[in-house]
Amino acid sequence: MENRKKVAFYTLGCKLNFSETSTIARNFQDEGFDRVDFEEVADMYVINTCSVTENADKQFKQVVRKAMKLNDKAFVAAIGCYAQLKPEELANVDGVDLVLGATEKFKITDYINDLSKNDFGEIHSCEIEEADFYVGSYSIGDRTRAFLKVQDGCDYKCTYCTIPLARGISRSDELENVLKNAKEISAQNIKEIVLTGVNIGDYGKGEFGNKKHEHTFLELVQELDKVEGIERLRISSIEPNLLKNETIEFVSKSRTFVPHFHIPLQSGSNEILKLMKRRYHREIYTERVNKIREFMPDACIGVDIIVGFPGETDEHFLETYHFLNDLDISYLHVFTYSERDNTEAAEMKEVIPANVRAKRSKMLRSLSVKKRRAFYESHIGTNRTVLFESENKEGYIYGFTENYVRVKAPWNPELVNTLNVINLTKIDEEGSVRIKFAPQTSNWEF
Repeated sequence: MENRKKVAFYTLGCKLNFSETSTIARNFQDEGFDRVDFEEVADMYVINTCSVTENADKQFKQVVRKAMKLNDKAFVAAIGCYAQLKPEELANVDGVDLVLGATEKFKITDYINDLSKNDFGEIHSCEIEEADFYVGSYSIGDRTRAFLKVQDGCDYKCTYCTIPLARGISRSDELENVLKNAKEISAQNIKEIVLTGVNIGDYGKGEFGNKKHEHTFLELVQELDKVEGIERLRISSIEPNLLKNETIEFVSKSRTFVPHFHIPLQSGSNEILKLMKRRYHREIYTERVNKIREFMPDACIGVDIIVGFPGETDEHFLETYHFLNDLDISYLHVFTYSERDNTEAAEMKEVIPANVRAKRSKMLRSLSVKKRRAFYESHIGTNRTVLFESENKEGYIYGFTENYVRVKAPWNPELVNTLNVINLTKIDEEGSVRIKFAPQTSNWEF
């Protein structure tokens, strides 16, 4: 009997990367490979890279070293955004055998033969203009929730961002295929689907290879809401200028979409937003937040922020800080600006010192803790529905309510991947919410 080869995967970065890794892994299984955990000895290790996170090269090297410690004869492949942007850099890392760019990664099994180690990393990377076709993906079996890719690429030209260089133009999955994938996910007893992409509010552009929009994001949301078997649908990050009032209103009365929005702001200063070439001003952002609160007072609203962008004075930063402090939001994802090759911002002259960037980042992270706690406190004593996750973390099981309140209870395997009505009782020292099950379920108190 032939020994089946073992392959393991490691994903750096975003939900979109996770959805693509999962799809690529299923392709390997179709080719006769057995998928194993990255902590196990494998014949091949595939690392899906990210270009957004700081120190992307450092993270990648650490993962390669981890693979080589497990099996120094294993074949190592690098795919993803960083592999597209800096293929030579990754190919020169000791232990790397293959580097695949934006289009080649989906055909990875075509590039491997006997899994013999190479003396030098072999590169197959397209010109990014060639990344003009769409490959649908979704994650399944990796987590309690599934990530469903609906869109890829971006036509925006933000001055700090390399994503258009790494993923190409904006293009969308065909609506029928999105619905087919959603049905396949729901058939696997997965309770929650998160819609993901690079710029999902731009959904519909490039749907059939055309540059015009065949469908809108609102139409996508409306059709997904009709799919039987899905308990929850969650929208991942969406640009404020593309989050229309009609979508907010629809989500508020939807059967499956939950009251949670993650909306990038990046700066609370209109001057800095202009330097970033963002396609909105802060007044539009305020309008979106107010509209959400009008229709969904209990909604969770998350915000992306970049600190230390070139030209950001103390006055600009304080403008951002006070804007966020006064805004009715729930949490922040704070990113410290770091220069990226081949971006306009990297050439800007008014560079902010690293210690100033770090100080501003710390201030906004502290504000985020304050905002999240206030959001959690506003829900103490209320009943919510929580989806419990699958991991036992030091004797506790965690989960999220529909509006993204993180809760914890003593580990009970019977709760994994189940939806339960619970009562939020108190916030513990780590910032999670302790719970008791609502009367219709049981009277256990945690």
